[in-house]
Amino acid sequence: MNEYNPHEIEPHIQLAWEESGLYAVDDASDKPKKYVLEMFPYPSGDIHMGHVSNYTYGDVAARYARMRGFNVLHPMGWDAFGLPAENAAIKHHSHPARWTYDNIDTQRASFKRMGFSYDWDRTVVACDPEYYRWGQWIFLEFWKRGLVERRNSPVNWCDSCGTVLANEQVIDGRCWRCDSEVQKRDLTQWYYKITDYAEELLDDLDQLTGWPERVKQQQANWIGKSEGANVDFALVPLEDSADTEEAITVFTTRADTLFGCSFFVVGPEYDGLEALVAGTPAEQEVLAFAEEARKVSAVERAQGDREKHGIFTGRFVVNPINGEQVPVWVADYVVADYGTGAVMAVPCGDQRDFEFARKYDLPIIPIILSTDDPLYASLASEQGRVVTSVDWPEAYAAEGVLVQSGPYTGMVGGKHSAGEAAIVEALEAAGKGKRTTEYRLRDWLISRQRYWGNPIPAIHCPHCGVVPVPEEDLPVRLPEDIDLAAGETLATHEGFVRCTCPVCGGEAKRETDTMDTFTCSSWYYMRYCDPHNVHAPFNSAKVNAWMPVDQYIGGIEHAILHLLYSRFFTKVLRDAGMLDFDEPFTNLLCQGMVLDANGEVMSKSKGNVVSPEDMIARYGADAVRAAMLFMGPPDKEKLWNDDVVPSMLKFLNRVWRIVFDLVGDAGEDTLFDAEAAKGADPHKLAMQMKRERHRVVGKVTEDIERNNFNTALAAIMELANATGAFLRVRPAEHRVSCETGGPLCRDVAETLVKLLAPIAPHFAEELWQTALGHADSSVHVQPWPEFDPALAAADEVELAVQLNGKVKAHITVAADAAEEDILAAARQTVASALEGKTVIKEIVVPKRLVNLVVK
Repeated sequence: MNEYNPHEIEPHIQLAWEESGLYAVDDASDKPKKYVLEMFPYPSGDIHMGHVSNYTYGDVAARYARMRGFNVLHPMGWDAFGLPAENAAIKHHSHPARWTYDNIDTQRASFKRMGFSYDWDRTVVACDPEYYRWGQWIFLEFWKRGLVERRNSPVNWCDSCGTVLANEQVIDGRCWRCDSEVQKRDLTQWYYKITDYAEELLDDLDQLTGWPERVKQQQANWIGKSEGANVDFALVPLEDSADTEEAITVFTTRADTLFGCSFFVVGPEYDGLEALVAGTPAEQEVLAFAEEARKVSAVERAQGDREKHGIFTGRFVVNPINGEQVPVWVADYVVADYGTGAVMAVPCGDQRDFEFARKYDLPIIPIILSTDDPLYASLASEQGRVVTSVDWPEAYAAEGVLVQSGPYTGMVGGKHSAGEAAIVEALEAAGKGKRTTEYRLRDWLISRQRYWGNPIPAIHCPHCGVVPVPEEDLPVRLPEDIDLAAGETLATHEGFVRCTCPVCGGEAKRETDTMDTFTCSSWYYMRYCDPHNVHAPFNSAKVNAWMPVDQYIGGIEHAILHLLYSRFFTKVLRDAGMLDFDEPFTNLLCQGMVLDANGEVMSKSKGNVVSPEDMIARYGADAVRAAMLFMGPPDKEKLWNDDVVPSMLKFLNRVWRIVFDLVGDAGEDTLFDAEAAKGADPHKLAMQMKRERHRVVGKVTEDIERNNFNTALAAIMELANATGAFLRVRPAEHRVSCETGGPLCRDVAETLVKLLAPIAPHFAEELWQTALGHADSSVHVQPWPEFDPALAAADEVELAVQLNGKVKAHITVAADAAEEDILAAARQTVASALEGKTVIKEIVVPKRLVNLVVK
């Protein structure tokens, strides 16, 4: 028997896989397809433990599917544009491309060292011109379809990154990448009109039965569909003003609370603010307040626990439901990104309005109450207003009955209530409101003011305006001779900026914004299906044959970034006639983070990073893979434990000896133990091993199908334990010949190796070819072991025998024993304890216990 030495075996096996093209994909195969994909990484350096977990899960799924008879597509690439490469290049006086490709080479080598079964011929790298050319082509396709817009609007600006951010990239008022505070600026930027697909993106979440509910809920919340009404508040003209009648529209889901509107609020970014306050005594003071308020991020301002600030504009609007004039304020808790940027404030029913009214001594008019409120009895029949303010500790945001609401008093109030419906109907009849639907989702801002990104294929002509780059001129290439360290940008690079207008032939300038890197990752999984196409982004027939992705694996942090954008891209390209499916990913596994032993996120700055390369150098890749799988469910956070990897190496060594012993080739290393064999029944242990072989195959199959890799590995350990118990007592003459030797032992040996093949691929391959003698084949193309549920059933079961609920003994009975036989055996076993007692009740819990209730 050869010793198990992963450091010799793994490089040898990897070379053999590569030379044989074992994982190359055959598009012409008649096998059913299985597309297994992990989110492609950013090449920021060598791999970390998060990579190990993510890509090991995907590799197990891909290898398992291949053994189950599927034609498996399992590719790998790199999401290579972005700020880290550009910042590193500036710091080291280098070029982002050099930094990026060097890191790609490092990561590729590590992935190969881990034994991941990728078809490397399908590699996609986002910063390769042959890839980003088609990202530009897709931009032009979106433009043709009216889904590209360039407009001036308030945007999120990160000073640290020197670029704008999409709303989805601002987390708690900070940049998603560098954690710097985000500001608001008015800039002219490029947008993808994802809002055109808001309804479909929301409705089709119901199709995603293979996605975690928490991801679907996050997307639903981000899309944020609200059904309500647009309500028009007429602006009261200034005295001695010739202004025509104007109106400010608000969106509300609670039109039933209009009678409680005691003031009106617009946000600091409100488009019409300057015109609103022009000529008022407070004009300069209001504009100064708005300017200061805009410095605080919109997300931070919208947080309910932040102190609210405001200023009266000197203007009034007319409440359309009762004709009352209410004052217009500017307040920093209103965000222009949502709704119309204006709000009808109802402090009795909204906590933010309530706190603002308290601070500035504005009326808090009760108009909706629960019937057990002390005020209800006195206001229930009043058609006019009796109470103009209340001293409540907080707002009453629940549903209830309308009071002080004119003809609607007594009706039920709340979202979608009878009171809300009646008031909206009245507003529509008067031409002062309209039923409508709003979404929280805003168009996707894709402009980035950085060099290392995909150039936006647009040209600015002084005569023709903004025109698209012709398709035949793609790709618009990034200039390689840029000096980022000296502060040069695309906007200052004359060789890039100066161009000719494709329409009139005159001098023009290129667009110098690049696209958000998420545009690169929103369709890469399609390119994998046809990676070498020079005529189109992909061949539709090939993509339609492979997609949707059957199993997608990645972090939940992308729930409202990459995953939402990818769904949007898929639907647009479907509508362009390029795809015949609605959703890109059928099943989604969001892996949990790998934390250090203290439960903290690993980072170089904290000095708590565990290097996969160090672990591989000490224990081998297969032990590291198995350890990561064994640490817990893939979707849960895992605490790193230094002891798990050496334990996995010990386990693999044990299975190594077991397999050689099963086929009679263990030599002096046989597991036979003469002392243990005395009085033992080898045949009985062989039958137990046989049952475990079938039970464990069924368990492992079910667990891998459900991505429960940790319990699958635990079940394999149980089979190894049962096999080891038999081998310790099996006489030497039974090694290869009798029922308790040859046929059964070889079957168990091959089963163990096949079950471990997706988990420890090098280990299993070496055993398959050496111990099991299949030198001319790979275990990874063998059929997955079958199992017989009938053979997995135990012949005998052990039951606990209790007296009044306390265990007194155990009995072993036939698995199909009748209840009276079980009770008879139980009574006989505890006969001495029953002397002098009366059995008043007998309880049999099948396959678990017998409880005799006595007195």
